[in-house]
Amino acid sequence: MWNKMRPLLISLSVAFNLAFVVFWAAYALPSRFQARERPANGEGVSCPLHRQLGTTEAQWREIEPRVAKFQESARLVCVETNRAREEMIDLITAPEPDREAIRAKQEEIMGCQRRMQELVVNQLLNEKAVLTREQQEQLFRMMRQQPGCAAHGPMTGRTGGESVCPGAAAESSGTP
Repeated sequence: MWNKMRPLLISLSVAFNLAFVVFWAAYALPSRFQARERPANGEGVSCPLHRQLGTTEAQWREIEPRVAKFQESARLVCVETNRAREEMIDLITAPEPDREAIRAKQEEIMGCQRRMQELVVNQLLNEKAVLTREQQEQLFRMMRQQPGCAAHGPMTGRTGGESVCPGAAAESSGTP
């Protein structure tokens, strides 16, 4: 019996862990993007990562709206992933679990994860088009060196406890 359940349990574990990371990012990142990190004069590059890359104000003006759009799109995918995850839990906890419905829900969750990955890839390609060759090399070197888990890493919004782009989402939405 264990051999029959093993693939399902592994799939569920992977799905839940990925869903957790996505869920965490959806709720943790917006709260970290606050205007308090914005330079006092209201100008300049508000993102610590992009300041570290030496992004110019002109580059940042081009990147910032894309970051805000990425964050909103990622939030929507996170919401959808969490809804599907909850539905899968309901399917699993049913007195007579429907394995086909569970598999279908797993596919739906993996579709959400593919969409999230596509968002990240598109964001990186968009930024790459704006950054200089040296900035690109530095960004990708940082990404290779940082773990890509929920706690740290350039794509999660935290680098050793510091948020990557505070203020980007807040400013584009008009919130302080």
